[in-house]
Amino acid sequence: MTTVHDWGRPVGDANGLYADGVVQVPIVVVETDVGITGVGMGPHVEIDSIFSALEGEDPRGVTALYDRMLRRTFKAGHAGTVFGTIGALDTALWDIKAKAAGEPLWRLLGGRDRRVPAYASGLDIGLDDAGLVSLYKEYAERGLRAAKLKGGLDVDRDRDRLTLVRDVLTEAGNGARPGLMLDANEAWSRKQAVRHVAELERTLDLTWVEEPVRRWDADGLAAVGRGVRAAVATGENLTGLEQFRPLITAGAVDVVQTAAVWGVTHFLRVSALAHAYDLPVSPIGTTPFGLLHAATSVPNHLVTELQDLRPPTGLVLDVSVEDGAFVLGDTPGVGVTLDEDAIGAITDGPVTRAYDSPAVRPGLAGLRLLAPRVH
Repeated sequence: MTTVHDWGRPVGDANGLYADGVVQVPIVVVETDVGITGVGMGPHVEIDSIFSALEGEDPRGVTALYDRMLRRTFKAGHAGTVFGTIGALDTALWDIKAKAAGEPLWRLLGGRDRRVPAYASGLDIGLDDAGLVSLYKEYAERGLRAAKLKGGLDVDRDRDRLTLVRDVLTEAGNGARPGLMLDANEAWSRKQAVRHVAELERTLDLTWVEEPVRRWDADGLAAVGRGVRAAVATGENLTGLEQFRPLITAGAVDVVQTAAVWGVTHFLRVSALAHAYDLPVSPIGTTPFGLLHAATSVPNHLVTELQDLRPPTGLVLDVSVEDGAFVLGDTPGVGVTLDEDAIGAITDGPVTRAYDSPAVRPGLAGLRLLAPRVH
């Protein structure tokens, strides 16, 4: 099934906007012959073929079934949206396994603390100053003291926006210095990245810069890391350990990220690889419910992205946001309940995806000589 996330405002990054703020959210539901149902969020691409690796199997053998799904896509490859389908099914299997055990997933995975530290991330490049301040005040009221802004097109505009958010969080934190991050979403060349971030660092302290150059460019990411004070974060668009290994072994990444859509097993394996190199991990995603549970069980979790305080339509989540952290509940499984009536009421409604949305890379990305004009 498919629901929508209505942000109530434009959302996007340096690549483009969802101008109406209504984004489709695909959902995978896996049913068992004993009446337990698992839920995962992610694509449905090649799902019939991939699900054939699971059909008739005991869903509690999650990690073995994960590898079985990978093998099912051996020739065509498991990158991109196909990997997302595998991840959605994997999360649904973990949901089933925890429900069968009668425990929340965080407890089943060996987590001790149900609190998962969070940072604010509003996909906010389309907001004016007033909207930006209002949004981050809302985050600050929930105790968040770190924020990641979208940027990368205009260094002066990025400085102004980061300063506004810094002041909001500083005031809310009674003068304590907040954490600030900037996400360029692969908008720069190597030298553009160094020049842009170095200029910001004359007046701002950045915790990390995210995806400054192309996701697979180990040499470029390492060059950026040497040229700026901020850490380099990347990984949300990488799929499979084989894509992480070259970056980690080259010293090209300081904060290892994984996307919620890629699933729980992938996160656990990437976390183990990163931990072997003494690197922290940080989950990314609109509703990272599976990875929130998994984050409690790994020794190198740093912080998880909190994008919106409202879930997609028809999703009821057993999680709250308090004192700057996600707080997981005790519902068995991943703590997601589907309101199918609410989802059915909006499924056939209008959902427009702008041609220049964040899913479409602009032709001039990495090739802009000057900041784009504001019309």
